[in-house]
Amino acid sequence: MRIRSVRAMLFAFAMLLMSSASFGQLRISVSFGPPALPVYEQPLCPGDGYIWVPGYWAWGDDYDDYYWVPGTWILPPEAELFWTPPYWAWVDGGFAFYDGYWGPQVGFYGGIDYGFGYFGDGFVGGRWDHGHFFYNRAVNNINVTEIHNVYNTTVVNTSDRTNRISYNGGDGGVNAHPTPQQEAAARDRHVPPAAVQLQHVQAAHANAEFRASVNHGKPPVAATARPAQFSGPDAVPAREAGAPYNPPANRGTNPPESGRRASPSTAVHPNDLPPMEHAAAPNTGNPKLDQKYQKQQQKLQQKQEQERQKLQQQQDREHQQLAKQNANDARKQQTEQRHQQQTQQLQQRQTQQQQQMQQRMTAPRPEARPR
Repeated sequence: MRIRSVRAMLFAFAMLLMSSASFGQLRISVSFGPPALPVYEQPLCPGDGYIWVPGYWAWGDDYDDYYWVPGTWILPPEAELFWTPPYWAWVDGGFAFYDGYWGPQVGFYGGIDYGFGYFGDGFVGGRWDHGHFFYNRAVNNINVTEIHNVYNTTVVNTSDRTNRISYNGGDGGVNAHPTPQQEAAARDRHVPPAAVQLQHVQAAHANAEFRASVNHGKPPVAATARPAQFSGPDAVPAREAGAPYNPPANRGTNPPESGRRASPSTAVHPNDLPPMEHAAAPNTGNPKLDQKYQKQQQKLQQKQEQERQKLQQQQDREHQQLAKQNANDARKQQTEQRHQQQTQQLQQRQTQQQQQMQQRMTAPRPEARPR
């Protein structure tokens, strides 16, 4: 049992490192497919430097339903980066979800036609030029009186959008495969979603009206001008569902499939981290040694909880300072990106500490030498 416990902790630690370093990987598998993409208009770009991130259907494992993540305009984490949207694909008897990511080139996103420059292959909505982003007016909603770095290149979209398919492969899915250039992009440098993107997804996940079983494929808010702003004139409703949606009636009563798995979402602040797990009670066969290890465990848990609270308080103070200074979106996003990195580093460090503690508890004790 102790050996299995150590292996489990080592595996969890390895997965934690992988989840923070690599993106575009398999995250979850569902037995039935996502709804079609709804029909909606793109809101006006809120300012220079924003890049369009299209909406998509995500999966809420806690309530066994798809939910809509509205499209929105995002300031990229760095200059010269493009967004590769997430997508669903039929894999090994289920619908698998692949994360989106930022990178120096657009990778494979299932051949899904998300519109607004993401027509299934690459991105034609804009280009970078010496650290400055230029918008293609032919596919983006741009106010040219405020944003002057624009061009106009007509794009011929040859994809079939009659049923607005939202997944790759399987019965009725898009038939597309990655090109050599897209395979190279998958091996290229990836940057995770910005902190405001994660908050945008979390806000959508928490809104019951965005669930497919409630809106039947026609979300009340299909796109927003800024992340997580789901009300006001810049919140665009869906004109219509992409296709009739009828989810399985028993989807909420079936137990999770053995093949279904989800990795933890990337936390932005310490309060977003899952509760700290209590390690198993020591059982070395030596009562005094077990008592010693138990005290060390309790001490470590108290120390780690204090570290979380301290970092959360520090980040809360920085939020208050930004509010007092009326900081702009770019500065807020940079702060949230730094908070996300701080929280990930804290989580990785604490996981490693727990692993080392478990290794000390289960290490074989040297046998006493005969005198």
